[in-house]
Amino acid sequence: MPSHFPRRVGIYGAIRIPFARAYSAYPSDTNLSLLAVALRALVERTGLKGERLGEVVAGATMVDPREWNLAREALLESGLAPETPGIDLARACGTSAEAAVAVANKIALEQIDVGIAAGVDSISGLPLLYPRRFAALAARSAQGRSTGERLKPWLGLRLRDLKPEPPRVKERMTGLTMGESCELMAKTWNIGRDEQDRLALESHQKAARAWKEGFYNDLVVGHRGLERDNNVRPDTSLEKLATLRPAFDRSPSGTLTAGNSTPLTDGAAAVLLASEEWGRAHGLEPWSFLIDAQAGAVDFFGPQREGLLMAPAYTVPRLLDRNGLALGDFDYYEIHEAFAAQVLCTLKAWESADFCRTRLGRDEPLGAIDRTRLNVKGGSIALGHPFGATGARIVGGLAKLLREKGRGRGLVSICTGGGMGVTLILER
Repeated sequence: MPSHFPRRVGIYGAIRIPFARAYSAYPSDTNLSLLAVALRALVERTGLKGERLGEVVAGATMVDPREWNLAREALLESGLAPETPGIDLARACGTSAEAAVAVANKIALEQIDVGIAAGVDSISGLPLLYPRRFAALAARSAQGRSTGERLKPWLGLRLRDLKPEPPRVKERMTGLTMGESCELMAKTWNIGRDEQDRLALESHQKAARAWKEGFYNDLVVGHRGLERDNNVRPDTSLEKLATLRPAFDRSPSGTLTAGNSTPLTDGAAAVLLASEEWGRAHGLEPWSFLIDAQAGAVDFFGPQREGLLMAPAYTVPRLLDRNGLALGDFDYYEIHEAFAAQVLCTLKAWESADFCRTRLGRDEPLGAIDRTRLNVKGGSIALGHPFGATGARIVGGLAKLLREKGRGRGLVSICTGGGMGVTLILER
């Protein structure tokens, strides 16, 4: 355990609702309502009703401006004592992983004894966005003092001004979506369509097997009649995946499809973290311990033109070095499958002598991982990816894996929008 952690931080519980493809199971839910369900389920499962916690840290990526105090409002519906404070946090796809780090740091520094880290995203519940010109007309109309002044701006209304803009995760600096950026990475690293489809197939097979074996039974609580993640495809095959058209580069060289990329997803997840003293006082056993974490970012405009989703390739080595570990020193690897190509690019970078020498300043490659230890219960391609909830989903699932094994170590690697990444180490 690194000396900079005064006391160990345990993970004492985790829960999530089933992840659902956007516009399917939760059409009437918002970020606030989904997050409240997940928090309430965790509170009930861990016997925290009426308890005052040190902090609830939660957030979302696609934010409804009407839910500006998301964490606090959701915890007030969870059954926790109203004296529990809440704070919103966002780091795109790493939001709830970063929330876990924030809570853990407060516990390690003895500022609090217990807290919840959570995340949510409801694509289905987002308010419709209209073009800026429509908003400008509405603002001018609202400033009118008479009926005529309020109606006059609308005389300039055009039909195109009424067309809603669908939710898109597009980078302001690049003008590209995540998928378009990852397609460029796949070309840079020569990641082919077949190996992307194979990783996607494995994700579905592992997730389907985990559900069949009951791994998720105590990690997932049903909502709106949905009891399981509805994106898992037990019957998919390489042949079926091969029929899908490229989704981001429609030319013959395009390789990313709807099948080897994560779908737009609704969902929420939460994790309980606490000190060992708090756990003993409440009769709870830690599933595992959050040992250390590291965030990082890449310069995707600099001379090296690094891939937008390649930050974990840099961040993981820093985390390993600080803890005196090698890449092979883990029983489980949880690498977020934003796209199959992203995972494969990262793994290829760690195996590359040239990348590790020129970009990481290392004499030797970081190395290859044992693929049988990668995302063993399925990944984001199969389970779905509600941006803000994925980190808590991964941390909670890995903590349970280590609890079941009885001992061991797990590595979490999550790429995020904005060219960033969040990585963590869990141990038992």
